[in-house]
Amino acid sequence: MRRYPIPAIIFAGGKSSRMGQDKALLPFGGYPTLSEFQYDKLTRYFARVYLSARSDKFTFTAPILYDRYPDSSPLIGIISIFEHLPTIDEVFVLSVDAPFVGQEVINALMAVEGAYDAIIAKSPHGIQPLCGRYRRTLLPHAKAQLHANQHKLTTLLTQSHTHFVTYESQEYFTNLNYPEEYTEALRAVSVP
Repeated sequence: MRRYPIPAIIFAGGKSSRMGQDKALLPFGGYPTLSEFQYDKLTRYFARVYLSARSDKFTFTAPILYDRYPDSSPLIGIISIFEHLPTIDEVFVLSVDAPFVGQEVINALMAVEGAYDAIIAKSPHGIQPLCGRYRRTLLPHAKAQLHANQHKLTTLLTQSHTHFVTYESQEYFTNLNYPEEYTEALRAVSVP
């Protein structure tokens, strides 16, 4: 299978306050951690895969792009990624807690052509800002938003030249925010 040349970034630096423990480190799908499950999956589709986090908390070896600012938010992650990878113009991002995003979703996002700042998934529940492609052209807008202490990615995306790819099913975008969602996902996932 052909792998996409742009890097994929797994966002795994969230606080997991609703889960009560770090969800990136929970076992999942036959892997010791959800992070490793996502990393292994994305290495099938992308030539390079990184983790985005505040620290190295992981139990496996993978390149990490550390947040470069004291605040913690996905916006900080986006800015930090492009600062760490100065020669990269585009990245694919996926949240660690969205384990059902697979080849079908990724291929549809990667198939979009055009001079967009971002190409982002949109589910029946709305914009999925941590599932899509971000381009360096967004960086000045992201930094301006950070300077204004406005951390919402949805604000950045709706104020930029963003293309949204609409999906009919919400199941792809099931997020594991609460213990009961994690338990349900464990029942649904197929173990390799």
